[in-house]
Order: sequence, then C-alpha cells, then structure tokens
Amino acid sequence: MDIGILGPLTVSSAGREAAPTAPKPRQLLALLAVRSGHVVPVEQLVDELWEHNPPASAMTVVQTYIVLLRRSLAVSLQISAEEVARDVLPFAGWGYHLAPWGEGELDADAFTRHAEQGRKALADGDNQRASMSLQRALQMWRGPALADVRVGPQLLAHRTSLEEARMFAVEQRIEADLRLGHHHQLIGELSGLAIQNPLHENTHSLLMISLYRAGRPGQALETFRKLHKNLRTELGMDPSPRVRNIHQRILSGDVSLAGGH
Repeated sequence: MDIGILGPLTVSSAGREAAPTAPKPRQLLALLAVRSGHVVPVEQLVDELWEHNPPASAMTVVQTYIVLLRRSLAVSLQISAEEVARDVLPFAGWGYHLAPWGEGELDADAFTRHAEQGRKALADGDNQRASMSLQRALQMWRGPALADVRVGPQLLAHRTSLEEARMFAVEQRIEADLRLGHHHQLIGELSGLAIQNPLHENTHSLLMISLYRAGRPGQALETFRKLHKNLRTELGMDPSPRVRNIHQRILSGDVSLAGGH
C-alpha cells in the first residue's frame, strides 16, 4: 500500500485509490496516514474533526467513518473488510492505527530517509552526494503537504513540521550546490525563496553569498538591506550576528567568501 501525504492525499494499492472524497472521512484518513504505524487515540481523531465543539454523537460518527474507510481499503487491497479490520486498520483499545501493508511506503518516510543521507554527506564534506540525496528527498514532494485535505489542529501540527523539514532540506541542498560552485544557477531560486520568506535569515544569507560570488556585490548588499528592514519592521530586531558578519565580509571584499565555503 502506497501512502502519499507530501502533496494531495493518496492511499492506494496497484493504482486502486482508497482515499474517500467526502471531506471528514478524508480528513480522518489523512491523520491516520500521517501517523501510519502508530495508534491515534480516538480523542485526537475527534479533536481533529471538530476541534473544541464535537457533537454528542462524535464517537459514533468516527466509528461510522472507520467502517467506510475499511471498506474502501478492502477494495483497494483486494482483501476482505474483516482482514482490513484485523491487519490494516485495527482498533487498539483506545484508538486506531493504519498499519503498513505489502511493499508500499509512506512518502514522508522516504523523504526523511533521503534527507538524512544528504545531511550526513554534507557534514562529511561529500557535497556531490549530499546534493543528489537531498534532490531525491525533495522529489518526493508533489505539492504542499495534504494539499487537498481540510486541516484541523492535529494535522496542522504535522503539516507545519513537514513544511519546516522541507525548507531545511531545500537550504541544505542549496548549501551543497553552493559548495560545488553553482552560485550562478542558484540566484534565481534563492531570489524567489527570499521573496516568499522575507524574514528568513538563512535564505537571505545564501542569496547574499551567491550574488557576491557571481560578481554582484551591490545586489548582495541590497539583499541584506531588505532583510534588515523587514526584520526591524515586522519583529523589531536586527539580523543575527552570523548574517551581519557575512554583510561585513562583503563590504570588505573578503576573498575567502568569494571563493571558499
């Protein structure tokens, strides 16, 4: 069974999709998918679907949705609903869990595995391998996490964590490519990221270094000026010492910044 949460939700086997289109059952399946292999307490399922205002019949409604999901999974996996209830979507006494089935994989697990390989390679100085591993990790994404699912408090926490992990992987892949001397090619991507994340210091620092190494120190300094203005306006704070240090090195024409790590 293949489970995809890094984009629109998909739960399928041999191309047979099990995810329902109705919003609340789909939302329930999404939370079970995000926590695949782990028990999700019924209280958390109720909180996800209704937040602080569950109906008196919430437990019964959850049980009804579980029955519908088991039927969909049975069709997708081509096994009986009884087998699904026992082996794929069982009740554990206090909650339900979506168990791994067959050779499929949760795409978020594959992303994490490749990203960790990339981080290790980057720490070891193997920049080419780091770039390739992090690219493979990022290729697992098909769009924003759970793009077509209504998100309550439980899923919001998971989606936020996933998006932060994605951004970190992007930055590390850029760091690897920067070490490989690809600063010219990175400027467009980093410029877009800086616009999307006007308060994100690391993105701006990477853009500053790329511009400086590409022989565009004036634009590198302008990038710092915009970041400084945004931070002062929105947060009432100055850039971190690390970013200020990069700024000073650009002002002084630091040769090591122009050509080294």
